[in-house]
Amino acid sequence: MFPARLACGTRLRPPARACWRSLVPTPKLTLFKVGIAIGVAGLVLYATNDTAKHVILTTERIGVVTAATARCFLLYKDVLGKEFSSKAERTAELNKTHQKAAEITLRALEKNGGIYIKLGQHITALTYLLPKEWTDTMLPLQDRCPRSSLEEIEQLFIKDMGKPMSELFSSFDPEPVGVASLAQVHIATLKETGEKVAVKIQHPTLQEFVPLDIYLTKTVFNLMYRFFPEYPLTWLGEEMQASIYVELDFTNEAENARKTAQYFQNFTRETALRIPTIVAAQKRVLIMEYVAGSRLDNLEYLNQHNIHPHEVSSCLSHIFNNMIFTPDVGLHCDPHGGNLAIRSVDKRTSPSGHNFEIVLYDHGLYRQIPLQMKREYSHFWLSVLDGDVPKMKEYAGKFAGIEGDQKFRIFAAAITGRSPENALNYDISKARSTDEIKNIQSQLLSTDGILEDLMYILSSMPRIVLLILKTNDLTRNLDESLSNPLGPERTFLIMANYCAKVVYDESKERIAATYSKYSVRATLEYARTWWAYQRRISTLYIYDFIMMVRNLRHQFLS
Repeated sequence: MFPARLACGTRLRPPARACWRSLVPTPKLTLFKVGIAIGVAGLVLYATNDTAKHVILTTERIGVVTAATARCFLLYKDVLGKEFSSKAERTAELNKTHQKAAEITLRALEKNGGIYIKLGQHITALTYLLPKEWTDTMLPLQDRCPRSSLEEIEQLFIKDMGKPMSELFSSFDPEPVGVASLAQVHIATLKETGEKVAVKIQHPTLQEFVPLDIYLTKTVFNLMYRFFPEYPLTWLGEEMQASIYVELDFTNEAENARKTAQYFQNFTRETALRIPTIVAAQKRVLIMEYVAGSRLDNLEYLNQHNIHPHEVSSCLSHIFNNMIFTPDVGLHCDPHGGNLAIRSVDKRTSPSGHNFEIVLYDHGLYRQIPLQMKREYSHFWLSVLDGDVPKMKEYAGKFAGIEGDQKFRIFAAAITGRSPENALNYDISKARSTDEIKNIQSQLLSTDGILEDLMYILSSMPRIVLLILKTNDLTRNLDESLSNPLGPERTFLIMANYCAKVVYDESKERIAATYSKYSVRATLEYARTWWAYQRRISTLYIYDFIMMVRNLRHQFLS
């Protein structure tokens, strides 16, 4: 293009003058310099400008979710589109895909933190629905939540409480005793009274990113439904959206704790329940009485303090059956192992008469179960315990909208935690075996149509029924972890008493609305319903009497 004599380095140019090519930057050098400039500018903006920082972090969160979702979709698209020589080969390959996808998802949830951690914790509880590779992989999220820095929580405290922590506390432990998906808890001492308190402080980044995270979560579930319509999980995103904003307002938690403590103060003998007293509450800061304890399923702790597992199991049953079946009592919807503790006390001075207290934490998510649903649910469980399958079908349809034989069998298995065969021929004296639990999961994954029907049931039933199912499942697992030597029989008899009381009150209300107050027919109906109620509750008294005689006999012989 140019004459040779004008080429760089020729003798025709004075050596002191620069070559024209050296004056034009190379593309690589230009890109490098531009990249450095953008990077430096980005770092400056990130450090000094809140809007720029928000945009950068938002972009990063979206990128994490998008990348993880795309990778998982490609993994499943690949394996589901393959032809396999046998069903065993397909199952093995699908299990590997479950594991890879779960690990990718775990890293994404840990990276973004916040409500993504909570989503992972929900996944661990869906053992009756999701493959083992998914539920097991998410287990670390129960105890491995990212923590906020002391500087971050100090700034939040001043903003919400209107004063620095040093004005309110004489001491404040910078190391949190617990870190959860939404908040972390520190131990402090009140200046004014010297009382030791627990200070629950919300992670500061949640308020900024929750709307985006909810949107992303719902988008992912909607995409899953679009590509895999037979596995609708959109209800999980909807439930998170309905509950997360309630949980993020700690004044709701304070009110729930006060109401629950007030109600249960009349039932300490049955429940041995202790709810930490609320000291102060703002939207993102909660100060409460410090009540420490051990995990409820710590059998070594129970043994060291001579606490009998069957007593703990009984109290646990009374706590949650009270919440589910008693009118106007709210249901604690997150009773996992981290939200329950047990502590030994002196039996001689204990108002409950027990040598322990069950401590219930985290009252952020409560639901009020409608009275009619409590009644239908009571009828359902009484028919389960009586082995009355037609009645089971009737009331499953009424309170959960279950129709069709296959869907009914699946629902009965899900709500009882038993295999379909055992759920329809219920024997309360027999605990679930490991083989039975494996059989349930195997049927879900191997029997055509069962998993799809279960997904449909979960997506279409009322949300409150889902929360009852979740509470049932969590408390059942806790009860089993106690290794109760008496088995599940007494637990079910306690529940039967609560169900019977609900049905008895319903019957009295119906009789009063149907017959004249002093008519012979009304008197006969009252007598019949009273006798049915007494017969039901006497079963528990007879059982307790038999157990007492057995224990006395055992002590005498030993």
